[in-house]
Amino acid sequence: MELLQQVRVIDPTQEIDRLSDVLIENGKIKQIGDRLTDYPTEAQILSGQNLVLGTGLVDLYSHSGEPGNEARETLLALAQSAAAGGFTQVGILPDTLPRIDNAEILAAVKQKSSYLTNDDRNKPVSQLSFWGAVSHVTDTKQMSELGELKAGVIGFADRYNLSDLNLFRQVLEYVQPWQKPMAIALNCNELAGKGVVREGITSICYGMLGNPAFSEAAIIAAVLEIVAEIPTPVHIMRVSTKRGVELIADAKARGVTITASTTWMHLLWNDDAVGSYDPNLRLEPPLGDKKDQAALITGVKQGIIDAIAIDHQAYTYEEKTVAFALAPPGVIGLELALPLLWQGLVETGKLSALELWQGLSSRPRQCLQQEPIAIALDDAANLILFDSQKTWLANQENLKSSAANTPFYNQQIIGKVIKTWNS
Repeated sequence: MELLQQVRVIDPTQEIDRLSDVLIENGKIKQIGDRLTDYPTEAQILSGQNLVLGTGLVDLYSHSGEPGNEARETLLALAQSAAAGGFTQVGILPDTLPRIDNAEILAAVKQKSSYLTNDDRNKPVSQLSFWGAVSHVTDTKQMSELGELKAGVIGFADRYNLSDLNLFRQVLEYVQPWQKPMAIALNCNELAGKGVVREGITSICYGMLGNPAFSEAAIIAAVLEIVAEIPTPVHIMRVSTKRGVELIADAKARGVTITASTTWMHLLWNDDAVGSYDPNLRLEPPLGDKKDQAALITGVKQGIIDAIAIDHQAYTYEEKTVAFALAPPGVIGLELALPLLWQGLVETGKLSALELWQGLSSRPRQCLQQEPIAIALDDAANLILFDSQKTWLANQENLKSSAANTPFYNQQIIGKVIKTWNS
């Protein structure tokens, strides 16, 4: 039993951000008020200075190394990493080996994840949910047995090129009666070519192939026209450009059933950083310019961009320690995102604490057609305790993930989740 005195309580569902005393027993809130005086004498009293008690975070999509690439990261390591970062729910993309494109593979990964989240010895306390693959393979685009998958997945996910849009239309029509979200990645299409950085001054200065911003905007515009006619819930992943934000804002104003997310890295970095040639800044889509970055932050603030995704992607040292253009895209982030977003956006006044929590907690659940979780007395616990000023070193001794592919590796981080409840 713990009494948190004058802890900062953040509940994005009820739009609460205030100091309160909170009594927690067995992970459930038993009392909450401005100043509690009548509480059990056995309660351990903890000063709430610099502490934030908030609803558990939700990551819409990340990648698992298991099955197929356990050398990168296992499901256990991913779940423990998520819990250490305050994420009580993580959506796993279907790009495993084999892909999650049939009922047998889905049952196997769900059984493994259920064991992990219920094993008292490990206690990762993060629920792993799974996206189903729309197609069997990424190149031939043969539709998976979606009907077999629908009961066990949070939705369906795939990437689309301009040449795939007829199949996209067919899939939307097929899954529409189920009203499960369809998450689509649009960043790898014909217009992007082989670009590894944003086309423009950056690609010229640093001598690397560029991916033009219009490659994203063109396919977003085409997808929005299709979704306007076939109202299946669609989620656009990894928005990275100012124009992409504008197109989504216009579509939402017209009532199109669309949600969208950007990644935490695109909120904190822009293409100025690429001059370091750090392969951990090789992302897909590539980092945008300062105008793109500012538009994404404003998009989150205004709710045009519904969610901040982590898009956690573990690689081995050998895979990522290569020349920038040869590096596979992606970084780890489940343990790093909240403290770095807090320092980079909340402490600087670019987002309020409540707006950040909305992008990381309540709105991602809405994207999944799930009810947002509120802080309430005696409800099943889904809470995290975050120390916004605790310092720690991001290294293998402190990170739960077995991977080290992050530009923040071996750097001092300010802010750390010190406890996660999920029952």
